[in-house]
Amino acid sequence: MSLGLAHFLVLSAVIFSIGVIGVITRRNAIIVLMSIELMLNAANLALVAFSAFRQDPDGQIFVFFVIAVAAAEAAVGLALIMLLFRNRKSINVDDFNLMKW
Repeated sequence: MSLGLAHFLVLSAVIFSIGVIGVITRRNAIIVLMSIELMLNAANLALVAFSAFRQDPDGQIFVFFVIAVAAAEAAVGLALIMLLFRNRKSINVDDFNLMKW
């Protein structure tokens, strides 16, 4: 049995769905960031699957840029969480109402 494109796309959709559920249901900022990373990795899996299916390296090259953006997003996100934890003593997303009037 060989794995086809549909298998990888179903796995990518399942991983992306887990990430979406994590962003919607969780209130912990670190888990929200981890869920966003799951969604980016699911998109990367789909890009690599399409790239391998078409035998075109463009999708795999694009994945490197997505990984770089994800690393920068994680670094900036964790820095913001640390800053907010120092000021508010909480990492609950509902407690972060700094932009409200």
